[in-house]
This record gives sequence, structure tokens and C-alpha cells, in this order.
Amino acid sequence: MLSDDIDGFFARASEIDPEAHLILEYQAEVVGSPRAAAAHLASEQSTAQWRRVGIEEDLRPRFGAKVLELEVLEALPEPSLSVPGVPSGPVSRCRIRIAHPYGNFGPRIPNLLSAVCGEGPFFTPGVPVLKLLDIHFPRSFLEHFQGPRFGVSGLRDLLGVHGRPLFLGVIKPNIGLPPEAFAGIAAEAWRGGLDIAKDDEMLADPEWSPLAERARLLGEACREARVETGEGKLYMANITDEVDRLLELHDAAVAGGAGALLVNALPVGLSAVRMLRKHTKLPLFAHFPMIAASSRVAEFGIHTRVWTRLQRLAGFDAVIMPGFGPRMMMDEDEVRACIQACLEPMGPIAPSLPVPGGSDSAATLESVYRKVGSVDFGFVPGRGVFGHPMGPRAGAASLRQAWEAIAAGVPLAEYAQGRRELAAALEAFGG
Repeated sequence: MLSDDIDGFFARASEIDPEAHLILEYQAEVVGSPRAAAAHLASEQSTAQWRRVGIEEDLRPRFGAKVLELEVLEALPEPSLSVPGVPSGPVSRCRIRIAHPYGNFGPRIPNLLSAVCGEGPFFTPGVPVLKLLDIHFPRSFLEHFQGPRFGVSGLRDLLGVHGRPLFLGVIKPNIGLPPEAFAGIAAEAWRGGLDIAKDDEMLADPEWSPLAERARLLGEACREARVETGEGKLYMANITDEVDRLLELHDAAVAGGAGALLVNALPVGLSAVRMLRKHTKLPLFAHFPMIAASSRVAEFGIHTRVWTRLQRLAGFDAVIMPGFGPRMMMDEDEVRACIQACLEPMGPIAPSLPVPGGSDSAATLESVYRKVGSVDFGFVPGRGVFGHPMGPRAGAASLRQAWEAIAAGVPLAEYAQGRRELAAALEAFGG
């Protein structure tokens, strides 16, 4: 690019209409001039060639993304990742803040993703390594979306659970059981104190456990548990499938008695979720397959916080996400960033319940609670409930007992004295 061309992709924040632009934050490793690379990044995701040959025009004022901030963080001896075709030259790690006019694509998630993390940005000349760190939406954009129907407060009201985390459990063994056995295990956990028993993200509508039959048996067991315990209970059915089967499976799950739905957000597609949100009257829970594949490398891809924001935007009432601890191989600050993306103000979009998970049990509940910093989260053990040595009823009871200890300010080991379920959980799972 010539110098005048480069300048045309830069602007001050005071020079743009904040209600007409998304704000994008990138980290980039650039070769050569950082200013030229940043201009290319803005150009490639918006106008690219911004005038016709031989015609005096400039499409940049209306359609061009604009670099608002460019910060060179450090010089590097070479890009941190080996990328074919990288030209020679000095390498710099930069932070780049871009304003993108969303009129280019409108309130459409597939088109948004195509622009800000598609071919343009990730094939930008001079930018071999790129990560989209965050997206900020103006209210004018958010008003086109429904967002969560229930959100945090609606889920609490639905279950009648206030003042503590919501306790979910992934029914185990996760995909190998017929519906009758599956329902029996879930029933025990509900009676022990579990709020929501859920399908695993791998279990949808296989021949050995058809969704319609599973939903019928678990719906019946859930209703019986509500009557017996006097508490709110939900069965969460996984309806992940081809897009043209989503509404069919939704209707089968609802007819059987499912009280919430699980959808693997990226495999199904966020636009499909948005369609489902308009159809359903049940809470939608997101699961995170494929997200690590685009986010785990620190320097490249899409930060998990971005996926969290987009899942909330699409209408998920709760977002199950990689949680704390070594099992999920995720930095604690990144987990907190995703939790914040669920709960922080987002115009008219209601908060989604964050559900950080990964090898949790009564032994890890206090640690997760302290790291989240509030009671507004879902706690989702699998083995910690369904692998409890005394069975799933005791596994669920151990969660409730652990929370009683935390709320009372009593150490878990001390509170476990005389409470066999909690004591067995601490012995089996640590603590």
C-alpha cells in the first residue's frame, strides 16, 4: 500500500459513529511495517480493493474498517508459529484495535464471523500470526438479537434456587446405557439434591438410546423427583444434530418431558441456535466442542471470550465452558474472562449462566466458588456425582453438604464429620 492508502484505514475514535461500528481487538505478529500491516488487516476484512480502476471513488468512508489503536508490544526474532510463505523482515508483536462498520454485514452471525475472523483477516499480507481477542457490540447492533430467554435470573426462578450455585450433573456412563438404566441413575441424583441431570455432549439420538424414548423416561423420573423432594428439577436433553433435524428433536424432547436443551454450539452453528431460540420455550445450554481447536494456541485463532459473547448473543441461557484446574488446560484468567463475558452488561441482552467445568466434585466446589467470585454459576460434575463410591444419590448429596459448609464458613473436612456422603467424596476425589 502507498502511504495515502494506509492513512485511509486509520481513524480516531472521535471520528467514527460508535453506534455504527463493532470494536475488534486483535493481537498480531507482523512482518515489516506494523502500520502497513494494521492497514492491511482493516482493509482485508472490509473493502479490500476500495475503488474501481479508472474511476475516481473511495469506498473506505462507508465500508472500510478503521484502525483506532496500534501498539507495538515487542520485537521478535521470528514469528512464534511456523507459517509457510512468510516474507523476510523485522517481526513485531502488536495489539490492534479496529472499528468495523457492521452495516457491511448486518445483524447476522455467519456474515459477522466471515468478516472479522474469516479469509480476510487470517490471510492478511504481513500478518502471519493473528488472534481475535475480543468483540464489543454497540447497543444498536444488540437490539436486533433476542439473547437468552431465561438467563441467570430466569433459570433460578424456574428451579426455585436462589443464593447458591446451580448443581448440574453429567449422567455417567455417558453414552453406553439404554434409556431405562440412564433414567434410573438420573432419578437417584435428583433425589440426592441435584438440580439438573444432563446428557453428555456426545449423547444425542443414537440407536441404542433414542432421544424420544430417553426424554420420555427421564421426563417421568424428573417429575417424580420433583414431587418426592418438593424441589425444582430439570432433565437436559442433548438435541445436537444436523440443522434440519433440530426442530424435530426439539419437539421430541419437549414432548417427552425434557425441561432444558443442550446444543453443541459450534458444530451445530450459532445461526442454527438463533433459529432454535426463536422456536423453543425451554432454556438452552451451550457446550464447547471445537472451541479449544480455535482458541488454545495463545497467539493464534479466536479467544474463548469471543465465543462466549457470541453464544450469549445467539440466545443461550447458560454457557458450559472449560473450567478451572489442570483437566481443561486453560489459564484461570481466561476462564474468568469467559465468566465475565456471560455476566457483564451487554445492552438489552440478558446475562447467561456461566458453567465452568472439568473433573469437579464436592472437593472442588469451594475453590470454584472463590475463583468465580459469586454464586451465579453452574457447577457440573460428572464422575463427582455419578462416580461417587456410594452412588449418584450420595454424590449429589455431597454437593449440597459441601455448599452448606461453605455458606456456614466451616472447613469441608470438619463439616464432613458425621456426613458420610461428603466424607466419601473428599476421600475419593481429593480434599
